[in-house]
Parts: sequence; structure tokens; C-alpha cells
Amino acid sequence: MQFGMLGPLSIQVDGAEREVSAPRQRVVLALLLVNANRVVSVDRIAAAVWDGGPPPSAAATVRTYVMRLRQVLGGQAGRRILTRAPGYQIELDEDETDLGRFTAHRSRAAAHIRAGELERASAEYATALSLWRGEPLVDIPSRTLRDVEGRYLHELRLQTLESRLDVDLALCRHAEIMPELWREVRESPLREALVSRLMLALFRAGRQSEALALFQLTRTALIDQLGAEPGPELREMQRRILAADDPLASAAPKADAAGPEPQRPGGYRAEPRWPRPAQLPAGPPALVGRAAEERELADRLLAEVPPGATAAPTVITGSGGIGKTALALRVAHGVRDRFGHGQLYADLGGTGDPAEPGEVLGRFLADLGVPAEEIPADQEQAALLYRSLTADRRVLVVLDDASSAAQVRPLLPGCRAGRVVVTSRHRLADLDGARTIALAPLDEPASLDLLGSIVGRRRVEAEPHAARAVVRRCSGLPLAVRIVGARYLGRPNWDLGRLAARLARSAHLLDELRVGDLGVRVGLESGYRSLQGDSRDRPALPDPAAVFRMLGAIGAEHTDAGIVAGLLDCQVDTAEAVLEALADAHLLHDRGCGRYHLDHLLRAYARERAEAEDPPERRTETLRRLLSGYLRMAEDSLAPPGGQGTVGRVHGPALGPWEPHPTTVDWWHAEQANLRSALELAATAGLNPVGHRLRSMLGRTVGSAT
Repeated sequence: MQFGMLGPLSIQVDGAEREVSAPRQRVVLALLLVNANRVVSVDRIAAAVWDGGPPPSAAATVRTYVMRLRQVLGGQAGRRILTRAPGYQIELDEDETDLGRFTAHRSRAAAHIRAGELERASAEYATALSLWRGEPLVDIPSRTLRDVEGRYLHELRLQTLESRLDVDLALCRHAEIMPELWREVRESPLREALVSRLMLALFRAGRQSEALALFQLTRTALIDQLGAEPGPELREMQRRILAADDPLASAAPKADAAGPEPQRPGGYRAEPRWPRPAQLPAGPPALVGRAAEERELADRLLAEVPPGATAAPTVITGSGGIGKTALALRVAHGVRDRFGHGQLYADLGGTGDPAEPGEVLGRFLADLGVPAEEIPADQEQAALLYRSLTADRRVLVVLDDASSAAQVRPLLPGCRAGRVVVTSRHRLADLDGARTIALAPLDEPASLDLLGSIVGRRRVEAEPHAARAVVRRCSGLPLAVRIVGARYLGRPNWDLGRLAARLARSAHLLDELRVGDLGVRVGLESGYRSLQGDSRDRPALPDPAAVFRMLGAIGAEHTDAGIVAGLLDCQVDTAEAVLEALADAHLLHDRGCGRYHLDHLLRAYARERAEAEDPPERRTETLRRLLSGYLRMAEDSLAPPGGQGTVGRVHGPALGPWEPHPTTVDWWHAEQANLRSALELAATAGLNPVGHRLRSMLGRTVGSAT
């Protein structure tokens, strides 16, 4: 049997053509073939089949597609598709796919280069490239598959072509390959590696002026289209041509003690080229409400660094589900052509099991071409080798979901040419020189735009009030909006009004915000768990997690240091430090002027934690302290000048928050949401006498202030 992917999908079984006509089955087969002999998870298959938006029944539907695919391929071929947790795997020999044969010819070519057999290396590369029949995956109806695997295959072909061109240039075949080089440069005019090789071929052919003119033409195109100067490889080629210094000729090594190095015609020696990794996962096709952040990140990645300086990493921070990774990948894909030496990517697992820097370094070094036996086991030595390899290379490094600055530091190239983007739920303030982009929740128009892009803009426009109610419950969190949109699409009989009502009356909002393996609660749990480390690092402070649960027990929508100081019976400065710890964990929104906000999602999670971890009597006592404090303030605001209210002190001398608080009508109006919530909770907690008294006192307080 034979499978072809380096062009339109082709299948031959026992010498006869087979056709998989069902579009989604073709997607499944293509994904398995590109990853032959590797397990592909059901989730990954579903993402490709439904382009990132699989229905709730995706797993069962994928099983059906695989079953039918086995039937279409027939007995022998169908049995090659195996069920392997957590998905499926197709088992094929190397020579049963054109991609397998392509890879084998590449490997043999690299072995010939190491042996100095350049003629054979060129022939193997040429054979590998001859297997391409056109654009890979062009007939596969999956944007996700084309964006990820199609880009990978396209980059693999170009890297192989560039390697073959290097060998042919080393064999002084510049005149023979020049027409091909011109064609490739016209197809990819901004690929500086190809332009550099064409410049060298022109120079070797005695056409120095044309080579320099090509540099100027490319430079103009780069500035016009990308707003940036040529990279170091192209500038170095220009410099050497101006100096009449053939780059390959000057790289010819001397003989060592083991004997003379294998020479090629003209005195040139082939040098193995470092791989150019292209590891970026697929990014979103578009971002909503992040235009300013996109421009800022792109400007930082493309800005020139002064000589002698080191490029500073950019840290994208924000709560879970806010879109940090989406922003990083969106911009990284947009500027990847500017990083001709490759793009490295690592998921550092900061929200779950953080990856060890040494393990990531080992993978990066292998991806950069270091043989496994030469990768140092010691992390410091591995970091030194990593920095040495990347010192003069224009590499883009994306470190996703970092847990700490200590995890990131060994993975920084520490060079002028490379750039680093880090995403983290922590601010990483101790990462030297880092520049931060903090993502805030989307505003209402952007949230509506995002919802419309998922469920259809006509539906949003048809029910504007319901749509606004839905996104308000999502609190500007892109992940929450996407989950709501996905759930709505899975309920064709629902309208947005029903969805809004369901979210509004749900006592367990976070249970509604789940679809498949996506959920808003996961990100909130990560921030909550991080508070345990804060408590160990700052033992003098009250437990921030306990304070978060207190806010859930009183149903707080807003809070400030004064109120928290009253609840904790502590100094206001201490309460302020606790609130800052909660804000750093993205469990509060700092609104400025000393006020902190808990949106719908945070209030729901705080209430969950309070009910799960604190006994009812403790929650009732917290609520009693809050209501008593409000009573004290209201009583004192009605007391005559120099007098004292009748409500007894509830927190001890001078420590209560209630005296410093303003007693103006504006402040009471600002507290209306908190008061309403507290009074509702009081009615269910057996605190009706205090609640009734507070209602009466508030009427007199506001009336006297106006």
C-alpha cells in the first residue's frame, strides 16, 4: 500500500487507487498519516475535524469516522489504524508513505554530508524533493490541519531545498541552480535565506552588482511590508560580497591530527547546517478586543536592540482564560518570517505540574541539532551551551504558562538577535529587564463581538438585551464567552434569552461555564492554590485564601482595606497587603482609589470555596461582623458632633475600619450592591433583627446626608 501526502491525498492498495470521499474522514486520515506511528488524541482529531469548535458529541462521532475509514480502506489497510489511548494511531513502514521516503532521503543526505560525500548528498536531497507533487493537504477540508501540519510540511520542504542548495553551492554549481533560485525567491521574496543564497550564486557568477541590487530590493520590500531591516544573515552576505569575500571559501577548515578533511571541488567543504525549528502551535485566526496589545507586542518583537544590549523578554500576564497564549501565538505567527533561524516553543505547565528547566533545555538543544549524547546533564552547562548556540541567531522563543521567574531564566537566550515571549498568570516582577503586557477583561462591546463571531452576529443583533446579559455574566473573560457560545451552538432550540436566564438564576454559575474539557473554574482554582505559597512566603499576613472565602461568605461585589480590616480585626495596612496578594493571584480586580472588585465569576468561586471549606457558623459570624460594622457607621453618622453612637464597638479600640470610612451619601450609594447582598444573606442566616435595624438606620443616614 502507498499513501501520498506531499501533494493531494492519494491512496493505493494492492496497486489500485482508493478514494475516501467523505470530507471529515479525509481529515482524520490525513492527520493520522502526517503523524504516522504516533498516537493522535481524540481531542486533537476533533479540533482538526471541526476546526477548533467540536460539538459535545465529538468523541463518539470521531469513533464512527474511524470505523467507516477502516471499512473504506479495506481489510489490510484498515487494520493499520489502531486504537491507542487517548486516540488512534496508523502503523506504516517508512516506504509506505511519500513523507516517510522523503524523510529517509533527508537522513541519508545528512549522513553523506558528515562523510564528505557531497555528490551523493545532493542526489539524495534531489530525490527527496522530487517526491513533492504540489501543495500538501490542499484537498483536505480543515483549516486547522492546513495551518498546523500544512505549515510544518511547507517549512520542511523549504529547509530541505535550502540544504540542497548549500551542497550545490559547495560543489560550485551556482550557474546550474541559479534559475531555480530565481523562481524560489520570486515565490518567497521575504525569505532571507533564499535571497542570501541567490546573492552568493550571482556573486560566484561574476554578477556582483546584481547581487547587491537584489539586497537593496529585498531590503526595500522588508521595510515596506514588515517595517524592519534585513536580518544578520542577509546583512553579512552583503558585507562579504562588498569585500569580495566568498563566505564558503573562507569557512574551509584546516586539516587536523586525524588527517585532511574531505575536500570538494574548488577547495570548499560542506558544513552541516543547524536545523531551523518551527514549533509554534496554531494561533487563533483573529483576536477580538486586543488590537492595542497586538501592536505593542509586535513592536517589541521587531524593535532593534542597540549594540551591546540584550533583548528583554516580554511577559504577557493575566488571569486564566484571559487570552495570554492566544495573543502570544497570534503575534508570533505574524512575525515568524523575521526569525529566520527558527521558533522554539515550550508549554511550561505552570498551572499544573511545572516543567523542569533542565528538561526543556535538553529538548531545545536537541531541536537545535545537538546530538543526544552531547547534551549536558547539568542544567547550568546545558544553559551555557544553549546560550552559545543562540548567541548570534535570530530565534523567537515562546515560553507558555510559566510558573515563576526561576523557571524562565535558564531558558532565555541572552542575546541581541533573539526575542522571548513569556505567558504567565503571575506578574514575574523578579524577571530582570522584563517588560509586561497585562491583559484586562474585555469590555462589553468586545465581548459581544466575540460572542457574535461564535454564534453568528445576526443572533446577537436579534436579541441585544439578552446578549448583553449573557456577556455580563461572563465578566469579560474570553474563555467564558467562548464556552457559552459553544454551549449555545450545541442547543439549537435555545435562544439567547433562555441562555441569559439560565446563567442569571444558576446557583452554580461555574458549572454552567463548562464544555468538554474546558472550564472557567480551572483557572480560578490555579489562582486560589497559588495563595498557599503566598501564605508561606509572608507568614505575618493573614491567610489571603481565608479572606477570599470571607468575601464569598458576605457576597461582596466590592471591597476595600477598611472593610477587610474590620472583618479581620487588623490594621488597615495589613488588610491592604492581603488584598494586593489576592489581586496578584487574579482573584480581585484593582479598580484604583483603594477599591477592589469581584466580578460574577469571582463571586461565584469565592462563595463555592466558603461553602466547601468554612463551617456555617463561621460564615454567619463573618456576615454578623460586616452588618455590625455597617450599623456602627450609620449610627455614628447620625450622632451629634462630639457625640458617640449607641452601637457598641465590635472590633476593639481603634482597630475597626468603620470610623475612618466616609459617611457621605455617595459612599453609601457605592456600597448599595454589597448592602443588598449582605441583607439577602442575613435573611437566610437568621440575622433578621440586625438586618431590619440596618435597613431602618440606612434610611435615616441617607436622608440626613441629602
